[in-house]
Amino acid sequence: MSLNGRTRQSWLPLIVLGVGMSMIIIDATIVNVAVPAIMGDLGLSATDVEWVNSIYSLTFAALLIPLGRTGDVRGRRRTFVIGTVVFLAASMLAAAAGSGAMLIGARVLQGAGASMVVPMTLAIINSLYTGPRRTVAFAVWGSIIGGMAALGPLAGGWVVTDFGWRWAFWVNLPIGLLVLLGTLRVPESRDPGAAGRDVPGVLLSVLGMSSLVFGLIEGQRYGWFTARDGGLSPIPFAFLGAVLALGALVLVERARARAGRPVILDLSLLAIPSFRYGGAAAMIITLGEFGLILVLPLFLQTAMGFTAFETGLIIASLAAGTFLAGGVVPRLPLAPRIIVRLGLGLEAAAAIAVGLTVSPALGPWSLVPWLIVYGIGIGFASAQLPNVMLADVPARLSGVASGLQSTIRQLGAAIGIAVLGAVLVTGLDAAMAERLPGEDALRHAVRESAGAAVATIRDPAKHAAAVAAAADATRRVTIVTGLVLLGGVGATLLLPDTGGGRREEE
Repeated sequence: MSLNGRTRQSWLPLIVLGVGMSMIIIDATIVNVAVPAIMGDLGLSATDVEWVNSIYSLTFAALLIPLGRTGDVRGRRRTFVIGTVVFLAASMLAAAAGSGAMLIGARVLQGAGASMVVPMTLAIINSLYTGPRRTVAFAVWGSIIGGMAALGPLAGGWVVTDFGWRWAFWVNLPIGLLVLLGTLRVPESRDPGAAGRDVPGVLLSVLGMSSLVFGLIEGQRYGWFTARDGGLSPIPFAFLGAVLALGALVLVERARARAGRPVILDLSLLAIPSFRYGGAAAMIITLGEFGLILVLPLFLQTAMGFTAFETGLIIASLAAGTFLAGGVVPRLPLAPRIIVRLGLGLEAAAAIAVGLTVSPALGPWSLVPWLIVYGIGIGFASAQLPNVMLADVPARLSGVASGLQSTIRQLGAAIGIAVLGAVLVTGLDAAMAERLPGEDALRHAVRESAGAAVATIRDPAKHAAAVAAAADATRRVTIVTGLVLLGGVGATLLLPDTGGGRREEE
């Protein structure tokens, strides 16, 4: 691909947006690696640490839809810039945090900033590029999503080990300043016909999404129906609140649209087949893709004894496959929906292969070939699914459509945490009961720590049995992940042939 003259200028916005997106994704994965160091330095409880991660996800998911619409109305580049500034300010607060409360507050601000940056990258790409360039742009965007998520643990292991956990946040500052400088070359775009506020829509969307994501993420900790102390869990109330708020949101938005009043959620998007069926596929993809990222680092470190850096190197092979796919996709003479289907098929096959390879005698590089194939599948599917979903969406609705697309992905990830986390915990419990009968306290510790307690077992025989149990549970999760992704292949059969273009404004 030539980058001379006019072409060099046309690709510069994509580079800026890609670096901004990379900052958000890498930060999230670095923080996951930094959790043990943060706990030790700030004296945080397990509950505090869980909120450090979950409050970010809650804020991010709750604000995606309203801030996506804000970008359409106020300007997508302006929203992207404001989000980057908020994210950088929050990163500095997190790096300087002297207490758990300050760190959690900073993570709330980070989630707000990220909810402006992520949908705006997709909205600007959708409004800026057309034809073959659009295919290339989405290939780059998809490679960043998958590749950076896999490189994050490697970067996190290096940064936290050599510089300390605070650099997991300080590292955002130079990257973010470069992004802000680069936005001077990103053209502004907005929906000229959008105006006015939709306060009820904003309140209902924030309440509904935060309640839903809270229930999905925290169900394992609080109990899905009954709390550990025997009382009633708050999770059913969270789901009830989500159903009521989101149901009311649909009714309110329909009524406002019929009256010609501003809305934050244009329900006409769901009437577009490519967006509707693409959204279903996207949720399944993110649910399934979360499987390997959820269990493999835990198994490799706690059961197999690999260091965080060694684990990062193994997982980085997934990123290699993703970036490789990003270079191949624009050259494939296939329709975008076929590329998505091919990617999902590769992911499903690789996930099942990983499950069949996992064992207590696993070598350090045994998983690498399958992870490369898995990464190629992510690159194919994630790169072209946004292209398919947004192909028939008018450019003026790019922001709200991108926000809704990102919300669907976030929901898929949250469902993946809930479903695959439950599969992991129940698998550990069953395997420990089979391999170490009568060791109820040990079984409880391994189950409640999602396998992390395996590394603390000193008795060689019991440790070997616990490692075998962890391998059994990991195998179960990865195979279930493969089956879920096969279901995603089925969902892609409903996708129309978009041809990779975009419907022009009427």
